[in-house]
Amino acid sequence: MRVFFDRELDTVATFWRIFRRDGVALAFTSHDRDLTFGGIRHLAAPGMIPAAIRLTAELANDSAEVQGALNHDSIRESELAAGLFDEAAIAIGAVDWTSLDHHTLYTGQIGRIEDDQTQFAAELRSSKSLLERDLVPRTSPTCRAAFCGPGCGLSAVRFTSFGVLAETDLEGNRVRIAGLDGERHVDGHLRLLGGPQTGLVFGIIDANGEWLLLDRPLVAGTPVGTRAELRQGCDHTIATCSTRFGNAANFRGEPFLPGNDLLARYGQP
Repeated sequence: MRVFFDRELDTVATFWRIFRRDGVALAFTSHDRDLTFGGIRHLAAPGMIPAAIRLTAELANDSAEVQGALNHDSIRESELAAGLFDEAAIAIGAVDWTSLDHHTLYTGQIGRIEDDQTQFAAELRSSKSLLERDLVPRTSPTCRAAFCGPGCGLSAVRFTSFGVLAETDLEGNRVRIAGLDGERHVDGHLRLLGGPQTGLVFGIIDANGEWLLLDRPLVAGTPVGTRAELRQGCDHTIATCSTRFGNAANFRGEPFLPGNDLLARYGQP
């Protein structure tokens, strides 16, 4: 394997790849011309630099940050505002621009993004962040399983439907889906299948008839008639699991376990 920086003058550039959740893949290099390796063309972007990459042998999350200018055709302010780069997978490494030998040094996801109209800074979360998840089940009065996910046992296809945006409000966080029973979709999600936010998932926090209240607004330019995938929701209570879904046997919670306030209770006449 190529050993980088083992000589006084080295032909090394930085590269990074971004894999967005809508299926778009972008690749850049700090070299002054485009480089193609690994089956991917990396666009020359000297104004974009990875900063403060910290790699350790410890289990703690490695820290890194990417900074760049918003004038690159592939990184637009409107797309950042639309959330197209949120939680995108990223890989950063070094490449020899003469032999195209390359090595990936960092992998993770894009976290918080900040921009000031001229440049942006993206916080990165390394793959080690997965090790911070608590794998030990804790007691809870509500179900810990994701609706239609592992442990739930219900079929996602059964509770998934498709519709089109019939109307949106001025703020963009309320949408109307013609013919939809919105109340069944509270705590569910909506995924756009077209428009500037294709592939992004929006949480549904409330509903009134055919109108859905989303957890964040749609961006301007989302056309009426855009198709969307909708998943019904569940409030994770034993009552809903039993009466609505008939799935109490798979309930992953302890609804009748006394809580921490047991000692503070007093008798009722």
